[in-house]
Amino acid sequence: MTPQDDDDLPIADEEEAEPSSFSLVEVERIAEALVFASSEPVSEAFLAERLPRGTNVNAVMRRLVEVYAPRGVNLIRTGDRWAFRTAADLSFVIHKDDNETKKLSRAALEVLAIIAYHQPVTRAEIEEIRGVQTSRGTLDVLMEAGWVRFRGRRRTPGRPVTLATTPDFLDHFGLEELRDLPGLEELKGAGLLSGRIPPGFAIPIPLNVDDLSEDEDPITQLDLEELGLLTPGGEAEE
Repeated sequence: MTPQDDDDLPIADEEEAEPSSFSLVEVERIAEALVFASSEPVSEAFLAERLPRGTNVNAVMRRLVEVYAPRGVNLIRTGDRWAFRTAADLSFVIHKDDNETKKLSRAALEVLAIIAYHQPVTRAEIEEIRGVQTSRGTLDVLMEAGWVRFRGRRRTPGRPVTLATTPDFLDHFGLEELRDLPGLEELKGAGLLSGRIPPGFAIPIPLNVDDLSEDEDPITQLDLEELGLLTPGGEAEE
């Protein structure tokens, strides 16, 4: 056997480890159980708190990814969270009898794509890209699905609200991070871009940044109330 690099070891040295020793298999079993038992994707911070002290969480999870790769259930990463999901090539079996699948309208798909690639983006910027007005109902559909969120307020006249995608968006579409969104060649190969593409046309590279930018302020509950997005009691309007 060849020696492993320190970064690949799931457990740190003995001084950092807990008094009771855990084998690699035991650590993997604990991590596996924690993810399986959660109804929501779990963060690496959550796992680090519950695994033996000094565990290299990322190394353990990457090892489990390899273990589950050929199985009907895969371990996937979305952002900094981990979850078990049905293997993508078996989705036809799971949804075979699902006759109530709701499809997004073309407008909703366009708006979602613009937010995903251009976030943080304001409603006015979305309308400028699309060339048409965006109805409140379209944004409501995306927010009810849990894929879009209010992010902040732009430091420009009128202080427009900025929009961004959510961790649930990554989870639903099987993305580890926003940079995994398809690029120009992938979109063309999938038939999503056809016809003559204008010279200089490019697909923007999404930023994996959750922190507010320099031209954004945090959005507060008062902001949401003023915008009619929350009732004075703090509950979201239907």
